[in-house]
Amino acid sequence: MISSLQALLRWCFMQVEGVFNRAFGDRLNPYYHLGALTFFLFWIVTGTGLYLFIFFDTSVTGAYQSVERLTHKQWFIGGIVRSVHRYASDAMVLTMLIHMVRYFAFDRLRGFRWFSWVTGVFLIWMVYAAGANGYMLPWDQLAQYVTTASFEWLDWIPMFRGTLIRNFIYDTGVSDRLFSLLVFMHIGVPLLTLLLMWVHVQRVPKATTQPPRPIAISVVGMLLVLSLVVPVVSQGGPAKMGMVPGELRLDWFLLGLYPLVHVWSPAMTWLLVIGVTGLLLVQPWLVWRRGSGARRNLQLTVHPDARQVAARPGETILEAGLRADLPLSYDCRSGGCGLCVCTVLNGKFDHGPYQPATLTEVMRAKGQALMCCAVPLEDLEIEVDDLEPLVKKEFVGTVASMERLTPEVMRVMVQPPPGQPSDFLAGQYLNVILDDGERRAFSFANPPHAKGMIELHVRLIPGGRFTTHVFEGMRVGDPMRLEGPLGRFTLRESERPILFRPRQFHLHSRGLRRQPGRRLERTARPGARGHPGGLRRHDGPGGLRLRLGHDGGDGGAGLLCPGPGRGRLLLRRLHIERTARRRRGLSPRPREAKPRPGAGR
Repeated sequence: MISSLQALLRWCFMQVEGVFNRAFGDRLNPYYHLGALTFFLFWIVTGTGLYLFIFFDTSVTGAYQSVERLTHKQWFIGGIVRSVHRYASDAMVLTMLIHMVRYFAFDRLRGFRWFSWVTGVFLIWMVYAAGANGYMLPWDQLAQYVTTASFEWLDWIPMFRGTLIRNFIYDTGVSDRLFSLLVFMHIGVPLLTLLLMWVHVQRVPKATTQPPRPIAISVVGMLLVLSLVVPVVSQGGPAKMGMVPGELRLDWFLLGLYPLVHVWSPAMTWLLVIGVTGLLLVQPWLVWRRGSGARRNLQLTVHPDARQVAARPGETILEAGLRADLPLSYDCRSGGCGLCVCTVLNGKFDHGPYQPATLTEVMRAKGQALMCCAVPLEDLEIEVDDLEPLVKKEFVGTVASMERLTPEVMRVMVQPPPGQPSDFLAGQYLNVILDDGERRAFSFANPPHAKGMIELHVRLIPGGRFTTHVFEGMRVGDPMRLEGPLGRFTLRESERPILFRPRQFHLHSRGLRRQPGRRLERTARPGARGHPGGLRRHDGPGGLRLRLGHDGGDGGAGLLCPGPGRGRLLLRRLHIERTARRRRGLSPRPREAKPRPGAGR
């Protein structure tokens, strides 16, 4: 039954959101910013409330007169501020309720989301309490009704036993001390509400608390127009405990439960409130589905950088990526804008609810999905076109060791600063910053998982400024100013297959050059999974179709192993064995290609 109700509500929300997308555009659809709107309305209520408190007389005899002076003598601003304060409170209740119903409809309340759901239930009741308490302060006939009904309702609790309502039989029973307590509650409850609102969003990755500016301006304009057309005024004159208030106009957003105290009874009203609250609190654990037991975290591999992200059960791809601080593009987070589209290379997933105009059947046939809606069902491998490269950083390392691999190649081991591991991806490089700010680019010679040291292979360039210093002046313990990681080594799908043979290549500091007559040593076993050079599995007809490229750093060589179904792309670290030909008794090596100016000198 609950599943059917969720399906019906979900269909209704999708239809309404589709209409709003056509009317306002997906970026200005208020349904995609309900949480941020609630925060914005809270600040409006807080700002207008502070202004009202400045002119408010916190006493029983002066409260009503001060509110009347504020409303009618300051009509140009006082009456408007009072009306905006009232209508913003109602709007805040409305956005919170729609926000909760929407999350219930889309079943976003289970697993790790239970915390946000439970805190949201308590938030709604705290907003109700603060709003009802605010109606007691003007001390008019409506305030008299709300105050007596509230304390009559509280008197049902056995610890009070009817002692509270006795203070409101005569006017003399309401003292300034009691009125000061009401004022204190009206300040303290919103402060606790703000604290709980902050706690509420802590489990939401990259939660925003500010709606788009056009929506915020529209909300303020709507509140101002409503305040001018239907201004808020006191009802029935000052409160008189000896008289029962006559006809009153209730605020059904905040005072909807009060007629039940008299129509039913305080006990039945408490039973309704406690029952509804309990039912809402157990919703994350109420429905038991087949296979809903404890599941392991899933692993997401995000290309083109092959970053590894852990996804919790039931978590969307976008939530997992944002929690891992990936720079992913997104806006609505509800399947309406299409900014978070990605291509799923491997693995099963659930598309989730989304707007059909955003993710078409053609896009689905290509393996595309919306990260804000798609939920992984197993380990996934996805590709994002606009994923920004890893953030480079500048640091100072220390030369830990130096070893001559050949007469012209020096292996330099650099120790990163304490607490700053050398995080990089296969195919990236770094810059060595010289004293005058000039830079020399060198590739990482160690595999990405070996983060203890940075290994550089420096080839001596005749007349080279930095390389000459490495061979003649550098010593163990010298500082080395570095910048990285930089560049990107990506392999993308292409119309035609391109095969790379592990043959004669010369790894240059800024590119990959062919060097005939050289033997290359492979550092990874073909077909090994998780080897230092990296292994990428990708479905493709007849093997992989791909394109090789790099963004500034020298990568490595790739080997395509075609075959039916899944192809295997082995990214391999390669280095030059300078004396190979001499050891095999071959003729001296041919003349080396002349390096480009400034490359690795």
